[in-house]
Amino acid sequence: MSGFVDEAQIHVKAGDGGAGAVSFRREAHVSRGGPDGGDGGSGGDVWMVASHNQASLLGFRDHPHRAATSGVHGQGKKKHGASGSDIEVPVPVGTVVRSADGVVLADLASPGDRWLAAHGGRGGHGNARFLSNRRRAPAFAEQGEKGEESWFDMELRLVADVALVGLPNAGKSTLISVISAARPKIADYPFTTLEPHLGVVRVGRSGSETEIVVADVPGLVEGAADGRGLGHRFLRHVERARVLVILIDLAAVDGVAPAEQERILLNELGRYQPELLERPRVVVGSKTDVIGAGDDGDTDGHDGDTGGYHTEFQISAVTGDGITALLGRLATLVVEARAAEIAPSSTVVVHRPLPEGIEVVREADGSFMVLGRPALRAVALSDLTDDQAVAYVQERLRRLGVERALVRAGARDGDVVHLGALTFTYESDAGGLDATAAVSSGSRRGPHKGRERGRKTGGGGGGS
Repeated sequence: MSGFVDEAQIHVKAGDGGAGAVSFRREAHVSRGGPDGGDGGSGGDVWMVASHNQASLLGFRDHPHRAATSGVHGQGKKKHGASGSDIEVPVPVGTVVRSADGVVLADLASPGDRWLAAHGGRGGHGNARFLSNRRRAPAFAEQGEKGEESWFDMELRLVADVALVGLPNAGKSTLISVISAARPKIADYPFTTLEPHLGVVRVGRSGSETEIVVADVPGLVEGAADGRGLGHRFLRHVERARVLVILIDLAAVDGVAPAEQERILLNELGRYQPELLERPRVVVGSKTDVIGAGDDGDTDGHDGDTGGYHTEFQISAVTGDGITALLGRLATLVVEARAAEIAPSSTVVVHRPLPEGIEVVREADGSFMVLGRPALRAVALSDLTDDQAVAYVQERLRRLGVERALVRAGARDGDVVHLGALTFTYESDAGGLDATAAVSSGSRRGPHKGRERGRKTGGGGGGS
């Protein structure tokens, strides 16, 4: 079974917020103690962190679930609940996170890059928070918010200084096994390498040596840019390489001439991603031990009987001919490429759009759905049968601009409006919320999922 996995899914669940408490002071000689319900703690967040300690996505194949802890409920005597603990999910450097519909959400390309995959729910306020001159004894509190929960697709694109690119059985695995401690499977048949391998190579004298990371990319075939032979899965591991080594099999045992091999490889790279042809590259002929050494016996990698085809370097991974000269050239190119790069930002670029404020959606049955975290939090109270709680909801929704959004969406008196677990009747004279209908129906609904949506109208800004 393969030990390298470059595609996987992850399910993240942030912690739920704790509920606020409804409590009143109960002490000797205090006949009417005020509200003293504490707040609930916030749920923990789920972070994805790029780490060199992870080499592949193997750990997510059979165990994709990652969850943070929830916040603790508030208590009387203004005791606030503890917040849940955040968790960090280490992933390999070069991991790209996508939504279920394929949208790129984050690219963790550098060690230490962090991305907030799931935000913990905020804890609910206790009834002590709702004390005012008009509400001397509030008998309601807020429920905690649910933590975010999602499935994401992950894709690993190796981060290497040098990528070895060649047709199957060109000698890439043998080369990386000679120049580094990597030990890929080696055999004399096509597609020996079904997964990429990384090797660390040190070039130069001890104390002043240059360390480069070399990737052995599985062999490409003609049509790889169109996905043939798992082409896309193989080619993506070339995207981040600073230098490309185009490895040509000079022995041509399968009948493909060296010049034709080079044409195929460059054509596939250009079709997959045109900018790859602008990367520094070295064309290297391999297997000089098979075709015979040059007449003058030089071992600088520039001679050999190649049928008129010439490359910058010609090597033999078996005898070691030309390896030293090649590594020196690669080290020089890598150092130049590193110096030319712009210093990476410490902040990950997140592709996911920022949360919106209030949104009103016209449903297929003519009712209206109010969406938006501020509005959902406004109705997340423990007891919506309490007159003071209903009055508070009316005031809060009015401040958030829900009434204006409903009017712009075309709501008329008597229309049904859904807001989270609450269903109420729109009444313009009641500020958008018919308190009587909301209290008497007590309708509870689950979160909106997959229903047909029509016209959308933005509303007032966020805020909590």
